[in-house]
Amino acid sequence: MTQRNRGAAMSDLTAATDIDSRLEGHRAELTGYCYRMLGSAFEAEDAVQDTLVRAWRNFEKFEGRSSLRSWLYRIATNVCLDMLKAGKKRARPVDLTGPTPLAQAALNPLPENTWLEPMPDGRILPSVADPAEAAVARESVRLAFVAALQHLPPKQRAVLILREVLAWKASEVAELLDTSVASVNSALQRARATLGENEGLAADTADPLDDEQRKLLERYVAAFEGYDMAALTALLHEDAVMTMPPFDLWLQGHDDITGFMVSLGASCEGSRLVATAANGTPAFAHYKPNPDGPGFVPWAVQVIDISDGAIVGVHCFLDTPRWFPLFGLPDHLEGDAA
Repeated sequence: MTQRNRGAAMSDLTAATDIDSRLEGHRAELTGYCYRMLGSAFEAEDAVQDTLVRAWRNFEKFEGRSSLRSWLYRIATNVCLDMLKAGKKRARPVDLTGPTPLAQAALNPLPENTWLEPMPDGRILPSVADPAEAAVARESVRLAFVAALQHLPPKQRAVLILREVLAWKASEVAELLDTSVASVNSALQRARATLGENEGLAADTADPLDDEQRKLLERYVAAFEGYDMAALTALLHEDAVMTMPPFDLWLQGHDDITGFMVSLGASCEGSRLVATAANGTPAFAHYKPNPDGPGFVPWAVQVIDISDGAIVGVHCFLDTPRWFPLFGLPDHLEGDAA
């Protein structure tokens, strides 16, 4: 290879590395956007990967008439709209049925693609300097909010996220969706009305947690690990809910929740909880005592909703072969069960 050819090859490599770096810099925010659109952690990551591959292949066609960020959001939106054409929407157990009385509790699984999925904060919440902007980002990935988004038609969903969460101008959204400003404003109005009918109780956890919230969670860990139902009851709102995807069962009220834990859920006694974060709220990796030997094995990712100084939701995602690697959690804990 001649000196000139080597120089050209190095220049091409540098340019490719620069493109990679520029595209990767948008991965977290694009993943957050696709997660809100799709309600699935893994589908969101697939959508973002598809978006970045398309952008890479067509980068030479990017003419700079819009920002790189806007161009990537246009691609990501089209990818998500294509994925949503089947009309399937994800849900929480509370969106599908009423609560099950403890006396009738039974664990009936539904297919994986039924359920709204949890997402680690680090994959969807890019670092931002503005506390108000960070708060909006956290609120917009809460399970209740993402579940409410699933009630919107796909284009309304995109409009609401772009306008209300990402603070795009109506003209920018109209250009992205190849429509008019009037259509965007109309879609936003309809989306707001639907969202108001379907959004659940808002959690009120701060970031970082305030002293009261931190102490509440410390008491929750102590009560859960000690399997102290009286202490747990004192921490749960009287109308608290517990969900357990992939099972359609959900329980409401601290009496039914603690009653379930000492009956069908009795094998969780002696468990350990490890703090993590999901969907803008506190979460725990739940490890049960290993039935086949020492230590503890994965059982669930618990996403915790707090409101007015009490725990109002414990959402237990049980498909640990999927969730623990996604959250970067170990597949075993050492130690002895009490």
